[in-house]
Amino acid sequence: MDFSNNRLSIAKAKEMDMVDYLSTLGHEPSKIRNNDFWYLSPLRDEKTPSFKINRKLNRWYDHGLGKGGNLIDFAILYHGCTVGELMENLNGNLSFQKPVFRQSIKEEEPENRIRVLDDFTLSSYALLRYLEQRRISIEIADRYCRELRYELNGKTYYGIGFKNDLGGFEIRNPYFKASSSPKGMTTLNNGAKEAAVFEGFTDFLSFRSIHKNEPEDRFDFVVLNSVSFFEKARPFMERHEAVRLYLDRDTAGQNYSRYALSLSEKYRDESHLYRNYKDFNDWAVNFGKSEKKQLKPKR
Repeated sequence: MDFSNNRLSIAKAKEMDMVDYLSTLGHEPSKIRNNDFWYLSPLRDEKTPSFKINRKLNRWYDHGLGKGGNLIDFAILYHGCTVGELMENLNGNLSFQKPVFRQSIKEEEPENRIRVLDDFTLSSYALLRYLEQRRISIEIADRYCRELRYELNGKTYYGIGFKNDLGGFEIRNPYFKASSSPKGMTTLNNGAKEAAVFEGFTDFLSFRSIHKNEPEDRFDFVVLNSVSFFEKARPFMERHEAVRLYLDRDTAGQNYSRYALSLSEKYRDESHLYRNYKDFNDWAVNFGKSEKKQLKPKR
């Protein structure tokens, strides 16, 4: 592919074929499995290929860094440059063959060092009120969450904690959203034939609140806690006869939903239920409000 003909827009640059692009940089796949092209990571030193491009989606993911995205996301990491410098590069004013901006990529340290001090039953009025505002059943939240006392930057705070499989917590309160280490997904195995998959735990709690009168073992559940854990969740998900995806309606969530549908007929995208909202919980909180406003009698 010729990367220097005509001036490229950022939108067009994002959609350039990534396999061809990496080839111009001197990187060839170590193995190819259907649409997945696996490489030794161009962003760091490794001996086992863990950098993948899905050619159908034209998106990459580096399992060692826990990062992924489109061509521009990759290139600014690879060259250590700004988007503006990259576009000059793509338009032929700088050489791709010798990435002069290349910097070594190190594992990022978390911006906020959170230390969980204690966990106990949900009891704080402010946190219970927050759950009610999110239209989440206190009974359901109490079954899956703990109230945390945690330290951040030398100060102590309280939050709702949702535990992952590695022992870390997703933490929420009315003013804060973060995670304690280690970061990971949460799986709930009820011995069911179907799995329901959510991106965040408030979506999961909303789903359980709406269906609280149904048997808990109707589904096994996966809460990714980050869409970047999708690949790691696949072995658990694909043990089931059907996998219902309730991912966010943003670009990342919809890309992973399309990716899943291309993998197997087991996957079903259920996000059409809340197509006018950003995620399942947003739909649960706001659904019906406009109708109520219309039905409210005028004085």
